[in-house]
Amino acid sequence: MDLLDLIPAPRHVSSDGDGSYVLDSGTGISAGAGTEPTARWLRGTLGAVTELPLPPQTEGAAAIRLAIDPSLGAESYRLRVTETGVDLAGGGAAGVFWGAQTLRQLLGPDAFRRAPLTAGRQWAVPYVTVEDSPRFGWRGAMLDVARHFMPKDGVLRFIDLLAAHKLNVFHFHLSDDQGWRVEIKRYPKLTQDASWRTRTKWGHRASELWDDKPHGGFYTQDDIREIVAYAHARHIAVVPEIDLPGHSQAAIHAYPELGNTDVIDTSSLPVWDTWGINPNVLAPTDTTLRFYEGVFEELLDLFPSTFIHVGGDECPKDQWRQSPTAQARIKELGLKDEDELQSWFIRHFDTWLSERGRRLIGWDEILEGGLAPGAAVSSWRGYGGGITAAKAGHDVVMCPEQQVYLDHRQAPGDDEPVPIGFVRTLEDVYRFEPVPPQLTEAEARHVLGTQANLWTEVMENQQRVDYQAFPRLAAFCEVAWSELPAPAERDYADFERRMASHFRRLDALGVGYRPPSGPLPWQRRPGVLGRPIEGAPPNV
Repeated sequence: MDLLDLIPAPRHVSSDGDGSYVLDSGTGISAGAGTEPTARWLRGTLGAVTELPLPPQTEGAAAIRLAIDPSLGAESYRLRVTETGVDLAGGGAAGVFWGAQTLRQLLGPDAFRRAPLTAGRQWAVPYVTVEDSPRFGWRGAMLDVARHFMPKDGVLRFIDLLAAHKLNVFHFHLSDDQGWRVEIKRYPKLTQDASWRTRTKWGHRASELWDDKPHGGFYTQDDIREIVAYAHARHIAVVPEIDLPGHSQAAIHAYPELGNTDVIDTSSLPVWDTWGINPNVLAPTDTTLRFYEGVFEELLDLFPSTFIHVGGDECPKDQWRQSPTAQARIKELGLKDEDELQSWFIRHFDTWLSERGRRLIGWDEILEGGLAPGAAVSSWRGYGGGITAAKAGHDVVMCPEQQVYLDHRQAPGDDEPVPIGFVRTLEDVYRFEPVPPQLTEAEARHVLGTQANLWTEVMENQQRVDYQAFPRLAAFCEVAWSELPAPAERDYADFERRMASHFRRLDALGVGYRPPSGPLPWQRRPGVLGRPIEGAPPNV
């Protein structure tokens, strides 16, 4: 393996001469203050595959020495391998952990397995110095478990994959029209009734096919605690999303009073079984506000993250225009229109969260009608929302669908399993630039980072999530972590060369990625399932 086969690419790497340090039964780990969790991770992960005990030892006796060096940035690390062993220092506990990910890569692809392929194999780390730090503080991936539920073990596996790629934010999309996925004890119907739908549209919403089996599931509060703790041990923040005031039909199904009852009979609304933008939205009433305050009170006990995502996207206003209750609220508050009514809705929860030491973040539609000063924006409809937000002094996470929606197809033509949306190849993702040139240096500081999104309407299981996410998530992690030149100047050929090693790592991890040569024959589903999303160019 070439020393430069690391992904994401580090800022500095150099060979420290020929040779390598060999791990053996006497190799121990010394853990300086604050590095004990990484020592446990190394012992559990590398210990399993190497069959070495890697016991705790004092610094003088240990071959792997972990330490905090305050002169480094919090997520920065310095890794040096010499004839005396491995010295890994980080500016904080997270930096030490990211350095441990690099150490694992240096041991070779088989270090990503859970058990050894052969007994008694020699494990060696080449003499090398790596000095590294991330470009962005927010390096995220969103997983939608509302459209298709992923069992807890799959979520934990997904978190491990994020950690292996030095991503540090897991955006957990927990509610939508098609299902509610988190237990809220004061509102038991959300999981008793709203977590299952009777059938599911198969493929894109233009498809004429249906899967007539019920689909659903949810995470208990203890499941959530476990997921959050598992992510925290890997220095990943879990940002929960509860969508409002749109994308809420599952909740309305469970509690009809949340809907616009003066416009439609909400008692007959099912958990939605198809895809797209749903006209049934939450009513702007005190009942609705108190209900979601109760939801968020329980969520804040489960999720310690600074940010709480409230959705705010794709909220049709037709029912509010027809609703005497909504119109009375607009008049009462002195609002101009329904866009400002949505802004009032979002501002309410921004204030509510701020009073509890948290920050609201939502999709870029929350800019419409005005945005509370402390709120942050996930810019998904291109760069425009992020540019507007940053210029207005709001923090931004760049996740434009044209570049980093990984549910979109990976090649032109109809060979992709369900070829929807924009074509975004591995190279396209590698050339994605999160900071638009329209921002000044001061405005660009509002770009917290970037995020890739996986919406699961056409990803019915873990295998399909793997296929859509990888290898593009490997390219994305380099964009989020590494200091790369301008998109046109990036050395994609070198990235492809390094991916040859990384594909072997993904193989060892059991990731069902899209092969470089294209989809496998059994993955092709031509015909009605492959209709592109309306409005998306067929071959961009």
